[in-house]
Amino acid sequence: MSDTSIALLASFIGFLLGISGVIAVRVSQRRRHSLADVQEPTLPEGTAEILAALGLAYVVVDGVDGVVRASPASYAYGIVRGHTVVHQDLLEMIRSTRRNGVVEEKRLELTRGQFQHGSIVLDVRVVTIADEYILLLADDQTEIVRAQSIRTDFVANVSHELKTPVGAISLLSEAIEDAAEDQDAVRHFAASLQRESMRLSALVQDIIELSRLQATDVVAKGTAVDLNRAVREAVDRNKLAAEAKNISIKVGGRIETPVFGDPDMLVTAVRNLIDNAVRYSPDNTRVGIGLREREGIAHITVTDQGPGITETEQDRIFERFYRVDSARSRQTGGTGLGLSIVKHVMAQHGGEVSVWSQPGRGSTFTLVLPPMEEPEDQAEPPRGGLRKQRVEERA
Repeated sequence: MSDTSIALLASFIGFLLGISGVIAVRVSQRRRHSLADVQEPTLPEGTAEILAALGLAYVVVDGVDGVVRASPASYAYGIVRGHTVVHQDLLEMIRSTRRNGVVEEKRLELTRGQFQHGSIVLDVRVVTIADEYILLLADDQTEIVRAQSIRTDFVANVSHELKTPVGAISLLSEAIEDAAEDQDAVRHFAASLQRESMRLSALVQDIIELSRLQATDVVAKGTAVDLNRAVREAVDRNKLAAEAKNISIKVGGRIETPVFGDPDMLVTAVRNLIDNAVRYSPDNTRVGIGLREREGIAHITVTDQGPGITETEQDRIFERFYRVDSARSRQTGGTGLGLSIVKHVMAQHGGEVSVWSQPGRGSTFTLVLPPMEEPEDQAEPPRGGLRKQRVEERA
């Protein structure tokens, strides 16, 4: 074969290879477009309008638990973060419905807040809709459950605690009547009657205060709170009691970042800690209050020079009506509800309260509160957005 023939044959083969490459590229592109245009499952017409009219928080997830549509309330409740259902209990209900085709209904208490101490009670219903989509509906029952708890706790508290001072007042009144001719006995019983009536008054006031705090919805009614001002007001409310024992109250530090909450509740929490410190500190001593921020988190400490608390009792002092020393509590006028109120206020604000104490070395109580976060606009994720992304990634 001549050189010319070989050159022509090589050129022809190169031409065929070039044509084959172009055809292969065209076929690949068409295949990618066909995969990207996969028909997605769609929600029935009018579904979005019906969900909005229900007035419930809702989440629509696809076949791999990705959130394709969610209401603003679902973000506010902490059910959804980004395009993910947060709580494992909700995911288990979704997967059970997808697997069995059966409607799932439960009442769940889910944590929320930076420190995971606050909670929200939701009635959750999960159903299958349109092809592979699962719908989760959530109805907030927190206030109803709280109201029921208030009623139950109030009855229990009254029956358990009020019977003691009421019984004492009844006996003392009978003793005064029987000793009407003995002036010294009358004065003695009258003084005891006055102490018991003051104790009863303080106990009733604390029960009312606790019930009021339990009924307050911090999330709905909260505002920006300056903790420096709240501490100053709490100190002012304890000045008379401190002056009566010649106890000085010293405040140091400052917190620049506001917190989100109820100012009256926060003042009550700090006031109760200062009140406890004054009650249990010896005369002519000092109560210290410190304010500081660490990485945006607010810390308020209240330190006394009292008798201290043993390690075994530190876990129980926040229980209602628990007293480390019942005899001393009667002398100081304590009701056993002050620290319980503090713990409840912190839980309502997504914060926490802790104690450090050793017998003979006093106690330090610390309140920790998260900073106030600016609200962000929560846009609903586009329907099918995650599915389109996965199809494109596969292509």
